[in-house]
Amino acid sequence: MSKSGFDWDSKKDRENQKKHGVPFAVAQLAFADPRRVIAEDLSHSMSEKRFYCFGWVESGVLTVRFTYRDEVIRIFGAGYWRKGKQIYERENQIHKWTHRKTQSRS
Repeated sequence: MSKSGFDWDSKKDRENQKKHGVPFAVAQLAFADPRRVIAEDLSHSMSEKRFYCFGWVESGVLTVRFTYRDEVIRIFGAGYWRKGKQIYERENQIHKWTHRKTQSRS
């Protein structure tokens, strides 16, 4: 990742905190995860490329929606979403193991 620095709209940050409970100051930590996954958002904005960053922050995988403007990463959305966690686990080949209790037969 050759870009440096972060930026966001303060109004958008407040809206995101109300809706998803994640301040953008925390969202930027997803980029520090050495196993982060960056993916292009192909379903939005034809005029400006948009991306997702999936990275481990605090207690889970955080999905951050962002774009590059000059040499700055501009964040415009963030939340703990299941789909982001699934992508992160798939790309990092993390497998969830379930332990089943064995029942004794009488």
